Amino acid sequence: MDPFWVFAIVCGLIILLLFIGAPLKPLRWIGQGVIKLVIGALLLFFLNAFGTAIDIHIPINIATASVSGFLGIPGLIALIAIHKMIL
Repeated sequence: MDPFWVFAIVCGLIILLLFIGAPLKPLRWIGQGVIKLVIGALLLFFLNAFGTAIDIHIPINIATASVSGFLGIPGLIALIAIHKMIL
């Protein structure tokens, strides 16, 4: 199959999903989970950027991003407490 047609079909499906929406609940859950992971990574990035003054550095990976993304600020505080207790 020609790469142009593959690209056209994929773009068409994306546009169709944008107008109709994701009809399946699992797709919406996956999307919300990915958004929460990105928010968690951003929280960790800002913590690392501003936390250097008080010697806080939490590595950004899937586990820490999921904890801070799904639990929010309390999860971020828990990660800081675990970091200070163990290291």
